Amino acid sequence: MPTRVLVPYDGSRLSEHALEFAAERFGEAELTVLQVIDPMTAAYDAPLERPTPGFWDSWYEDARGAAEAELESAAATAAEAGADVETVVEVGDPADVVLATCEDGDYDHVVMGSHGREGLSRLILGSVAESVIRRAPVPVTVVR
Repeated sequence: MPTRVLVPYDGSRLSEHALEFAAERFGEAELTVLQVIDPMTAAYDAPLERPTPGFWDSWYEDARGAAEAELESAAATAAEAGADVETVVEVGDPADVVLATCEDGDYDHVVMGSHGREGLSRLILGSVAESVIRRAPVPVTVVR
């Protein structure tokens, strides 16, 4: 039975299912819910003309606030299932951050949703879950 479980969380329906699954199956383990702020998404939010001074700082503050709000909701979901969780916000490429966190935090299992994005962006940007499955040093449970 795993003792430290990492749950990548992006607020999507499938990441919520993954958190519920982890809380029910591994509720006795230390659960960490990780939200990754992907700076590449800022490029989609940037104005077509030259971004104004402070745009990036403002974008990051908004993204960090949204991540913290989603993690607060995630912690409440886990509490309903009887599990306590630690929440963490990191910045970077989601797959790389999940893998680095897994290794650095000495986790022995990852539970994640099969995908967070939908439509064309999912095809263009690739699958975080697929990358984590291929490269993770520990077992990965993918929830649909």
